[in-house]
Amino acid sequence: MSTWIVIIGVVVLAALAWIAGAFNRLVALRNRYKTAFSQIDVQLKRRYDLIPNLVETAKGYLSHERETLEAVVQARGAALTASRNAAANPGEPASMAGLIAAETQLNGVLGRLFAVAEAYPDLKANQNMLALQNELSATENQIASSRQVFNNSVMEYNTSRESFPSNLVANAMGFAPAQLFELESDKERTAPAVSF
Repeated sequence: MSTWIVIIGVVVLAALAWIAGAFNRLVALRNRYKTAFSQIDVQLKRRYDLIPNLVETAKGYLSHERETLEAVVQARGAALTASRNAAANPGEPASMAGLIAAETQLNGVLGRLFAVAEAYPDLKANQNMLALQNELSATENQIASSRQVFNNSVMEYNTSRESFPSNLVANAMGFAPAQLFELESDKERTAPAVSF
């Protein structure tokens, strides 16, 4: 009788140890993708800080294009709000969908601004505009790199939470799926052209 109690005790302890291990792995993976999103957030903030300088520099040259400049400012505001919502809960599907939509809109209006700016040779030669172009281009590259790290971390987390038997722990402990940060079309996947 005492051997059965010992065997049952060992099985129960092994099961508890496995559950604790699965739980801790899921927590570590969730923290990894949240940390990866913080790198995206830093780069997005840098980008959002560059946009007012870009608009201010262009404003003197593009006086007839006020609608385009206002669209950039509005899209920046929407993207900044969406970024804050996503940063509060990285990977949450609704906040990530909002960020993706806002970033898509911002990329579109920035592309339109750069297309309009092509028609203004003095603006293309402006040193502030050239410096902002370089900064924005570097930032876009860093965002793309950070997005890839985030998406890889989300994939690893989602794979772990969906795989048997760790999915039993994930479902019982409330580990929700995380949303990737992917733009919606190939055209939107490319950074806006910033050449002058």
